[in-house]
Amino acid sequence: MLTDEQKELQALARDFANAELRPKTAEWDERRDLDDEVFEKLAESGFLGMLVPEEHGGLGFDLATYVLVLEELAWGDAAVALSVSIHNGPVAGLIVRYGTQEQKSEWLPRLASGQCLGAFALSEPDAGSDASSITSTAARDGDGWRIDGEKRWVTNGARAGVVALFARTGDDALGLFLVTPDADGYSVGEREKTLGLRASQTVSVRLDGVQVGADALLGAPGEGLQYALDALDLGRIGVAAQAVGIGRAALEHATRYALEREQFGMPIARFGAMQAKLADAIQRLSGGHALTLEAAEAWQMGQSNGARQGVAGVTAKAAIAKLAASQAASFTADEAIQIFGGYGYMRHYPVEKLLRDAKGAEIYEGTNEILRRIIAGEILRDAGDRNS
Repeated sequence: MLTDEQKELQALARDFANAELRPKTAEWDERRDLDDEVFEKLAESGFLGMLVPEEHGGLGFDLATYVLVLEELAWGDAAVALSVSIHNGPVAGLIVRYGTQEQKSEWLPRLASGQCLGAFALSEPDAGSDASSITSTAARDGDGWRIDGEKRWVTNGARAGVVALFARTGDDALGLFLVTPDADGYSVGEREKTLGLRASQTVSVRLDGVQVGADALLGAPGEGLQYALDALDLGRIGVAAQAVGIGRAALEHATRYALEREQFGMPIARFGAMQAKLADAIQRLSGGHALTLEAAEAWQMGQSNGARQGVAGVTAKAAIAKLAASQAASFTADEAIQIFGGYGYMRHYPVEKLLRDAKGAEIYEGTNEILRRIIAGEILRDAGDRNS
């Protein structure tokens, strides 16, 4: 059950999405970019500091409240929700968990206020879900580090003020660094032309001898793989929330159209085939929503008791939530197009965009094929533990 405070914050986020995001979403998609003004408004509303503690200028939300807000933002515009999720989750979240007091004091107030936007740089041309395959290197150089390599699919990469970046610090070790894009040797490539989430700034990044100080290292120099896995768990819960928001938007458009569109002298909402589509969609979306909240609660508990492994652990629950929610979103958006019929296939109507956006949720932060492997691995781990 949601608390009264959670319901109030959920309603505030929906009002924001309805007023500030929905009127612009088609324009942003067509233009392939977001207005700078929307980030100012997100900051004013506190949505850029949801996971930042109050002592550092944030709202200090628990993760369940965070995903409720994120779902509403995705209902308004998925590209905005993706930017907010990356900024809050893998960037601010990692600094909160692993940063020194000096790093927290330097970065968290700036992230919460919107003074700078956060980006996350893990993937590479030959390293996606397998973070252990990263080839970017960070070599000791005096008191600091020299970073070389290439990163792909960096969300917020062209707009960011700080980038949480992973690089190899040894043969079997990764490090996590806070890099500013104004550093010499840091260069941003062309924007990717994506199927959906077209307004999101997704770019490649080159690192040619980027020099950073010792204070750029976040946490221990050889613990980056564990930090990456933590970030992926948190990111997947965020993607699940985004997917549910996308799916809800598609279902609402489809329901409204089914009530208005008449064929054979009656609204098509009275046809059994249309009703079945709506019922199947809400069933799947409700499951995705519930699993997302369950994963968020597991993450919150995992911060204190470290419960990560097994089907009951946060890694499996995050993967299950993203798998279920992303499939529900794609199913719902696809069925919404069918309900719209020929109009659904037209760019003038909103549901084709929602299908394109939903497809992204099945891919980024770990494809659904990878998630099935993770989930199965945790099932087998539990079975092995019981049989040992």
